[in-house]
Amino acid sequence: MAHSTWLYQTRDITFQIKEWLGMDKLLNLDAYKEFYGIDDIDNFLDVNNKVCRDVMCPANKDADEPGAKYVGGNEHAVVTPESFKKVYKAVQEASVAQQFGFRGEGKIPLTWYAPILEMQTAASPSIVMFWCLTQGAITVLQEYGTQKQQDLFMPKMISGEWCGTMGLTEPGAGSEVGAVQSKAFPTDTPGKYKLTGTKCFITSGDHDLAENIIHLMLAKTPGAKEGTAGISLFLVPKFWVNEDGSVGAWNDVTTMNIEHKLGIHGSSTCTLSMGENNNCYGWMVGEKEVVEGKAVGMKQMFAYMNEERLNTGLFSLGCIGAAYYAALDYTKVRVQSKHSTNPKGPSVRIIEHEDVRRMLLFQKSIMEACRALIYQSYLYRDLSMDAATPEERAYYDDMFSINNPLCKAYASDMARRTTEEAIQCHGGYGFMEEYAAAELYRDVVIYGIWEGTNFIQAQDYTGRKFTMKDGAPFRKWVAEIDEFVAGKKTDEFAAEFAMMADAMVAFKDIVDMNAAWTTGDRQMKQLFATRTMHAGARVYCGKLLLDQAILAAAKLKELGDDHHDANFYKGKIASAKFYVMNHVTDIFGYEKSMKCGDRSSIDIPEASFM
Repeated sequence: MAHSTWLYQTRDITFQIKEWLGMDKLLNLDAYKEFYGIDDIDNFLDVNNKVCRDVMCPANKDADEPGAKYVGGNEHAVVTPESFKKVYKAVQEASVAQQFGFRGEGKIPLTWYAPILEMQTAASPSIVMFWCLTQGAITVLQEYGTQKQQDLFMPKMISGEWCGTMGLTEPGAGSEVGAVQSKAFPTDTPGKYKLTGTKCFITSGDHDLAENIIHLMLAKTPGAKEGTAGISLFLVPKFWVNEDGSVGAWNDVTTMNIEHKLGIHGSSTCTLSMGENNNCYGWMVGEKEVVEGKAVGMKQMFAYMNEERLNTGLFSLGCIGAAYYAALDYTKVRVQSKHSTNPKGPSVRIIEHEDVRRMLLFQKSIMEACRALIYQSYLYRDLSMDAATPEERAYYDDMFSINNPLCKAYASDMARRTTEEAIQCHGGYGFMEEYAAAELYRDVVIYGIWEGTNFIQAQDYTGRKFTMKDGAPFRKWVAEIDEFVAGKKTDEFAAEFAMMADAMVAFKDIVDMNAAWTTGDRQMKQLFATRTMHAGARVYCGKLLLDQAILAAAKLKELGDDHHDANFYKGKIASAKFYVMNHVTDIFGYEKSMKCGDRSSIDIPEASFM
């Protein structure tokens, strides 16, 4: 029963991608129409499912214990279990990893990468980290690298022979990225710099799975401006890459240790020191020289971070799903206690008890809501690059931008809640490490912290995203929910649509309070940013799940109760009803709290926290 048994189900994945999402608008575009039809995703999903079931999931027991180990030295300071090497080889050979980041002719939609990464995370939250960051590094190179840099690094990163990492965090500069102390000094070769500095919490910062690791490091050149404006981005290989693409000598990037973490023990989280021997070099990304102290490194790194924020939502979703299916499996076989309606009868399986059913449907509905939110946002990301007109591309980019903090923060917040419920479904056995839920509960905690803490995501949502382009995109985002609620009312879901209409009144009230606080009591805006973000996620996901429920009801009517898919569609309807009537309703509590304006957490004297 430990988290090495593959229980993941893919029917909702295919429903969301093939029946609901509307992939045709992407696949009919010039970038895709000669290469893919909607059914082509089946092959990717089938191959990936086999890799997850047969190779990744069985290796996950090694991911938790013994995990990745620090041994020191310059070649491979971190060693991984032998099973990881088999997994890495299988994933690369199956082409279900960073190939999805490539943007040339015949590229695969990123939307199709979403279920791939979700399933891989469900199989092993730790092992997936050894290749998923490479994709973001490829994105940065494609957007900002010189032709030479692209030719030198990208082919081997796409093939998986080399990996990529992102190096932002330093011991004194976590969320406050502008405080970085790493330095980059120009050399006689244009674009080439000598680097010094220390980076910490670097995911996959060192390991023995790939021939080379290409670190994307933030640093400041002499005379650069204070804060984020002066930061540049550098390609810093673990082993130097020669002009002909061959791997040269060690590049003086020293792995000082790996962190001892609460979860994802198989993922090597490293402290890296550049230039301990005064011999660490890197290339400035795009060779965009610093002008009057201003650099472009943060803009370049945001291409990486925005992708990884979306991916962090997917990591959360994979764990939500893995924990849910483990809980579902357990509750179907565990017999315990009489049923409430028959107190003198036999003991029943715990899935028959009302509160267990509530916990299961809570997990199921959250999983499907997060999946809808993230898949929709991935489609917006694809369309923002490939839609036919500049106006369309701008619209899709705006919608992706507004959704992205929700994908990251809402999904990762809910991953903690749902894995906790999965443990509760197991009863006392849920607290035992032999069962999947215990490890997943530990593994998901990091997602709320990665890529900017969830409060930073809430600040982004209530700050930049509410106000960008004078607020027009956000008004459009709200209007689309309103239009759906007003225009799609059906007798079958009349109560749910009435609840959504009330929720939208409350949400717009919350948005108005935020606007007033922007020029008034700014501390209150900070205090309620997280709850505002959760309110937005709930109404948006409520819309998506009701949209899916309408489709499911139509399919059910068409196919009839005897069809093999009938129970699936009934489950879709139940998820939407439960989500709207039990989870969207949290918004009314948020609104009431905000209206009463309690400042106790601001006004309490620090000494009174004792």
